Amino acid sequence: MESEDKQPQQEEEKQQEQQATEADYEDEVVTSFDNLLLHEDLLRGIYSYGFERPSAIQMRGIKPIIDGHDTIGQAQSGTGKTATFVIAALQKIDYNKPACQVLILAPTRELAQQIQKHWLACVVPSYLQVALALGDYLDVLCHACVGGTSVREDAQRLHGGVHVVVGTPGRVNDMMEKRHLRCEHMVLFVLDEADEMLSRGFKSQILAVFQHLPRDVQVALFSATMPSDILDLTTQFMRKPRRILVKKDELTLEGISQYFIDVQKEENKFATLVDLYETLTITQAIIYCNTRRKVLQLVDMMTGHDFTVSAMHGDMEQQQRETVLREFRSGSTRVLITTDLLARGIDVQQVSLVINYDIPTSKENYIHRIGRSGRFGRKGVAINFVTTNDTEQLKDIETHYNTQILEMPAKLETK
Repeated sequence: MESEDKQPQQEEEKQQEQQATEADYEDEVVTSFDNLLLHEDLLRGIYSYGFERPSAIQMRGIKPIIDGHDTIGQAQSGTGKTATFVIAALQKIDYNKPACQVLILAPTRELAQQIQKHWLACVVPSYLQVALALGDYLDVLCHACVGGTSVREDAQRLHGGVHVVVGTPGRVNDMMEKRHLRCEHMVLFVLDEADEMLSRGFKSQILAVFQHLPRDVQVALFSATMPSDILDLTTQFMRKPRRILVKKDELTLEGISQYFIDVQKEENKFATLVDLYETLTITQAIIYCNTRRKVLQLVDMMTGHDFTVSAMHGDMEQQQRETVLREFRSGSTRVLITTDLLARGIDVQQVSLVINYDIPTSKENYIHRIGRSGRFGRKGVAINFVTTNDTEQLKDIETHYNTQILEMPAKLETK
């Protein structure tokens, strides 16, 4: 796929074309799964799971992908982005052809494996996991290619034939370089959490993957946030994309109450957290720190005060991280202390409270973090610990998302 084939001839033509495309497509909203003309077995799987009508992003995002358009989709965290491209991809696959037709890249192993689960199992109670049932109805073959797992097993599964590959950029590119993952039948390439995938850490790997794909492959990008500089990058490899974008002032995560506590100094944070434990009823909570060292320090302090917590960070072995997530999802642990590793896309339905022990260094990560507390219509609470040095940063977040973060009241309900 050559970049010049993707580039409009003139910048002015490109802008006019995109504006016309967006204007033409703005009102194409499909309010019923029936009206999408899906396969009967796919529709049966959707309704048997309990879906009644598409979410906002699904109303506008499924059809353009099915129709073959490159698509940029943005919606709030927890509104059904993953189900949008999963449903569309299931409709596009030729199940009589045991070859990889859909490639989905995710920024973390955990997110890639979660997406894979959406395709494969059948009765897990999670809104995005509609495809867990659909996998049985449609006999879809899916494999996760992620770092830290057996390369030999990946090669065997890929040579055995799969319809869908879900993975992280490094391992997927490796499988392509070694020709274990063949791309000649690929029709759809999806980047999940696209802002992260196209950031400095992943851009070169994504471009390397693109070199292996058919020139006419369809591309879809989905994320909760899509800064303008990231959108500019999409011109390198997308053709006349349908842009389904949420305005910045709509990214307020409706249903999630946002508060701050003025702790003044860093050393006051732990005492404040202990006070919260005594005053709040916590069903399940995630506590975010900005560094691995801070995570480990906080875990030590919490366990030293007889609080039961679990922890996850990027330096942990994959098996450890999977165990921690499994225990947290099952409810056997109620409080998880983590870095931004968990901020993107990991679906934990029961979380009612997110605590930013540290204010995130990125405004985009703020919305990813607090989205954990209100998955797909559930109510949630986000509490930010703010030192004197954090005040301006919090104001920047409020301005950026046109939202209001209130001082936490004396009595707060988090159930």
